Amino acid sequence: MAYDEGLAQRVREIVEGMPGLDEKKMFGGVGFLLHGNMACGVHKEALIVRVGAEQDQAALSKPHTRPFDITGRVMKGWVMVDAAGYESDDKLRGWVQLGVDFSMSLPPK
Repeated sequence: MAYDEGLAQRVREIVEGMPGLDEKKMFGGVGFLLHGNMACGVHKEALIVRVGAEQDQAALSKPHTRPFDITGRVMKGWVMVDAAGYESDDKLRGWVQLGVDFSMSLPPK
């Protein structure tokens, strides 16, 4: 399994209709971009959320999170959320919204 297609579909349903939405295959998974800036994605069974450097530590202090590291190099400003952290629709929606809010704060690419 390259990535959890069920999780990707759940994310799609949340971001559907948002302005500037684009979905791209990347890092062996899928990324959801708004105006060219990645907001969140799916890698294997983990949700990837772009939170920004200022919210990095706060996001990592939440249960079921870990640094975004799929290459041996941690990417600051990003977190990976394991399945227990997004199991409910409300939890998933909260994480996705965090990524959407950060990506929308950036200038379009």
